[in-house]
Amino acid sequence: MTLDSFDDLDRGLLHALQIDGRAPFRRIGEVLGVSDQTVARRYARLRRSRSLRVLGLSDPAVVNQVQWTVRVRATPEAAAEIADALARRSDTSWISLCSGGTEIFCTAFGDGVDPLLLEALPRTRHVLDVRAHQVLHVFDGGAGKPFTKHGPLTASQVARLSEHLPVPSGPAPRLDGADRRILEVLREDGRATVEELMAAARVSASTARRRLHDLRAGGVLHFDVDVDLRVFELPVRTMLWLTARAADLDAVGRALATHAEVAFAAATTGPGNVLASVSTRDTAALYRYLTTEVAALPGVGAVETAPVVRNVKAAVTHYGARLPRARGGGQGGVGRGQGLVT
Repeated sequence: MTLDSFDDLDRGLLHALQIDGRAPFRRIGEVLGVSDQTVARRYARLRRSRSLRVLGLSDPAVVNQVQWTVRVRATPEAAAEIADALARRSDTSWISLCSGGTEIFCTAFGDGVDPLLLEALPRTRHVLDVRAHQVLHVFDGGAGKPFTKHGPLTASQVARLSEHLPVPSGPAPRLDGADRRILEVLREDGRATVEELMAAARVSASTARRRLHDLRAGGVLHFDVDVDLRVFELPVRTMLWLTARAADLDAVGRALATHAEVAFAAATTGPGNVLASVSTRDTAALYRYLTTEVAALPGVGAVETAPVVRNVKAAVTHYGARLPRARGGGQGGVGRGQGLVT
C-alpha cells in the first residue's frame, strides 16, 4: 500500500479511531457513510500495510508513575542498536533517532526506570552522555490525545463519535489483579473482544464490560493509535526544548497546545523546561513556525531544536532503527548484552 492509495476513507477511519479506539465498526460506518463491512476491510488492510494498532494504555499520571524524557548521546556506529534495545523495553515509548542519528530521544516510565537511568544506560558501551528530566505537567498530547490535530472529520462527525465515550466519574478505581490483566491484553490490542478480556481476567462478561467502563471513566485507561507516521503527510518531525521563565511557563505551554504543528507539549525539569514535538510538511514550514509562532511566545529565552532522523518506536509499536544486517555483522557489546532490555 503506497501513500497514494491511502485515501479519504482511510483518513476518516484513522481519525475516528483516534477519537474512540473501541468504537464499533457499525458506528464508524454510520459516521463515515459506508457499511460496517467496508470499515472492517479497511481496518484489516491498514493493520497489514501501515502497522496500524489500536492500543489500550494507562496514563502514567493517574497510576502514579513518574514519567521521564531521556536524551542519550551515543557514537554513530552504535546509536541505532541502542535505540532498538531501548525500544524492546515495555517501559519506553516514542523513541527517535535525532541530530544526525547520534542522539536518541525517548520517554520512560514505571518501576524499572531508575535501574535503566542509573545503571544500564551509563554502563552501556558507546553511550557518551545521558540526560533525563521528569515530566511535571502535560499541556497537550499524551493520554487520550491523538498524535496529530489534523483530521478530515467534521465537528458534527467528531461529536457523534464522542457522545459514546464514558463520562468521567471521579477518582481512578483501585486496580486489582483482574484490572491489570485486562490492561495487559488491551496494551497489545485495544480492540480485543469482551470474550478475550473475560478469559484473561477470569471474570464474567458483564464484569469485564463493567471493569472496562470503570477504567475508562476513571481516567486509568485511554486508547491510542500507532500507525506509520507518513500517513499524516507531515514528514518533518522536530523536537524542541524551550527555556521559559517560571512566570511564563504555564502560558508558554498552553499556547503551544493550541498550535496545529504541536503533537505533544509538556513542562519538564531541567534547563530546557518546555518540551514540544513538532510536525511540519517541510523544513520551510518549520522555519516559518519557529520564526513566527515560537518567536511570539512570552518569556522564552532559548530554543533548542533536534531534527528527527528516524522514528524507532511509537507508543508501543517498534518500527526498528536499523537496516537488516548480514549474519554476524552486529556491533556487539550493546543492547541485550548490556542489560538494556527487560
